[in-house]
Amino acid sequence: MDLSNLQPAEGSVHNQNKRVGRGQGSGKGGTAARGHKGAKSRSGYSKKIGFEGGQMPLQRRVPKFGFKNINRKEYAGVNLDTLQALVDNGTITDTVDFNVLVQNRLATKNEEVKILGRGELKAKLKVSAHKFTATAKAAIEAAGGEAVSL
Repeated sequence: MDLSNLQPAEGSVHNQNKRVGRGQGSGKGGTAARGHKGAKSRSGYSKKIGFEGGQMPLQRRVPKFGFKNINRKEYAGVNLDTLQALVDNGTITDTVDFNVLVQNRLATKNEEVKILGRGELKAKLKVSAHKFTATAKAAIEAAGGEAVSL
């Protein structure tokens, strides 16, 4: 073994690219297999998303309507029957705060939580959340609990 017969290990080298644009002798000189003229022959060409060859793109042909409220707040909804199920499992006993909801994967740490009124709550709970529906708040207080807005 010496410097004259070093070679990479079998299967470690995969480069089988054609070396284009390296002169006429290579057979891929001149236009470098890109054809003549046009956007695709230029360096730096990249087709835009939704480009349809110059035809008016679908996204521009279809009529637009309505609007997106950029100030809308999204809440992770947690229903009363879900809280009751956690009480039945023994996961929670008396207080439900944001950390408990995150640990039980009912919300993520970046979300805001809204307690919704589906189902019934029998347990006396102190529930802390960002928002409550009127029915949920009434049901929590009817069970002897407390609804605390964060």
